[in-house]
Amino acid sequence: MGLSPFDTIAVLFVLASTFGYINHRWLKLPFAIGIMSAGLVTSFLLLAANWALDLGIEEPISRVLSDINFAETLMHGMLSFLLFAGALHTNMARLRKWALPIFTLASLGVLISASIIGILSYFVFDLVGVHVPLMFCFVFGALITPTDPVAVLGIMKAAGAPKDVEIKVIGESLFNDGVGVVLFAVLLSIAVSESTGHSMGFYGIVHLIAVEVGGGILLGLAGGYITFLALKSLEEPNLETLISVSLVMGLTFIAFQLHTSAPLACVVAGLFIGNRGRDHAMGEDTELAIDIVWSFIDEALNAILFLLVGFELFVIAFNADYVIASILIIIVGLFGRAMAVFIPITFLKTKLDFRKGTRRILWWGGIKGGISIALALSLPPFEGREIILAATYATVIVSVLIQGLSIGKLIERLAQKPA
Repeated sequence: MGLSPFDTIAVLFVLASTFGYINHRWLKLPFAIGIMSAGLVTSFLLLAANWALDLGIEEPISRVLSDINFAETLMHGMLSFLLFAGALHTNMARLRKWALPIFTLASLGVLISASIIGILSYFVFDLVGVHVPLMFCFVFGALITPTDPVAVLGIMKAAGAPKDVEIKVIGESLFNDGVGVVLFAVLLSIAVSESTGHSMGFYGIVHLIAVEVGGGILLGLAGGYITFLALKSLEEPNLETLISVSLVMGLTFIAFQLHTSAPLACVVAGLFIGNRGRDHAMGEDTELAIDIVWSFIDEALNAILFLLVGFELFVIAFNADYVIASILIIIVGLFGRAMAVFIPITFLKTKLDFRKGTRRILWWGGIKGGISIALALSLPPFEGREIILAATYATVIVSVLIQGLSIGKLIERLAQKPA
């Protein structure tokens, strides 16, 4: 008998709270990394015990994780709340100051990285004897390219990055997630069409991008403005907080009905409410209430997300070939990220002044997370799907643990120097 939705949520919250307490008291790791590490270690221990003692627990745990449906849970719910919370606390004035590098990295940078990873991964997979169609390799490049705003937001703040560096990294993460998801959807549609002998055509591709990106931005602006008017007409903190939560739920529901980008809609609405709404529509009590509630939502969902990332080990298949491919893909991913940062920033340096070490911090701070895993799990059946799942999971784990734990030292060594 499976767990009810309430039972599942209860178990996840109890485990997240327990692991969070252990991390806070003893491990002292950054919050997201500590939670994920605890889930990962628990998964390893359970798998080892199951192998040594033949407990028969792998199948029921895998079934529970399948019932939770990581991809559906993150992409159709959690991600909207997490992005809105991040955007809500992002200063628009500083974002505008560095708009050119942020949007260049979130657009051109994503295309560069996805292209490089797509081409090189085709040869990596072929090297270990697994044929993955080239178009699906580009799909893989798109899903592994976005940096995870959930991981980046917490780690950048904990590392004490200078504000000019922090806003570039966080701003890019907020937007390249939406761009990456749109690129993933477009490439996946093309790949599936080709595999069935059909072609989307140029018009179909342009229409899909316009609806996803343009529709998401317009929906976010419309929802943000309507909510702004509602908040401006009230002075009731609890009701105004409820309206802000309803905004995210409503945007997500409408976005999926209209096939527009829910992540972009929630980022735009969050920026609107967090800046114009904060300045012109909120009293002090409302601002405090909204900040407290959204900080809790952010931290709670952050904990659940990274706990699930650790437990997803149960549903990812690994063998010797997959391990070799994953190691090579991690190197390919770092190279793709380097090119996605160094090429645009090199050109932008002729127009803007960048603090010394910015490129290296942007490169190493491109931490992957649950979004990549969710996108990989959402892939339809095709030849090579399992190796893409394995490579994605390995890349995310290594990225969060190694890059996440070392980015603070890099920031301390490079970015604290004068511009």
